[in-house]
Amino acid sequence: MPDARSAHLRIAADLRAQIMAGTLNPGEKLPSTAQLITRYSAANATIQAAVGVLKEEGFLRSEHGVGVFVRDRHVFAIDPSAYYDPATRGVTYKMLDVREVEPPADVAAALGEDRAALRHRRTDRGSDAVELSWSYYPLSLVAGTPLTGRAKIPGGAPRVLTELGYPELSFSDRVTARMPTTEEVEGLDVPPNVPVLRQFRTVYSHDRRPVEVSIIVKPAHLYELHYERDIPSE
Repeated sequence: MPDARSAHLRIAADLRAQIMAGTLNPGEKLPSTAQLITRYSAANATIQAAVGVLKEEGFLRSEHGVGVFVRDRHVFAIDPSAYYDPATRGVTYKMLDVREVEPPADVAAALGEDRAALRHRRTDRGSDAVELSWSYYPLSLVAGTPLTGRAKIPGGAPRVLTELGYPELSFSDRVTARMPTTEEVEGLDVPPNVPVLRQFRTVYSHDRRPVEVSIIVKPAHLYELHYERDIPSE
């Protein structure tokens, strides 16, 4: 199918791919407008529009009187299998909502229950919002526990669930990409027309009992998920 996007979006997509692949290195000066005009057989206004898109997304930055440069860092590689104390890596959480809810249909199906305790929070790295998460716990299991309150929980959900006799033993992830909702645009400060990564995580205890379902949303232009596993021998 032919690419029906406008010329400046096609050029922005090509430059974005080069930045994410490391062909254009962090901190490297972008080719001049004249060079880009020649490379893409495009008008000056088209090149400026493409560069503007990438500036808005944070891929490029300007230095007045010097030029336009590639952002100083690569995308963050997130190991989705890692459980860690976020405070040790400059990451903080802000609790946005805690309440009893009727979960979305896919969450209810994964939990096997139609009532859940919701803990909705935002994750920040420094001054940047990097993730929104909605964690659901079966109300039949966690009613009356700290998971239904707004107070910070030392050891988090894993400690509470372990004390209930249902330690978190394994999880499965489904990862998709889609355009963000208004809530996600505002909560993550995502530029227009930038997709998000959505992880649908089901956490299991003994006998594969689901004890948590989390929906985790990240800006797709800033993060990549890193998976690694051994290939079983024949």
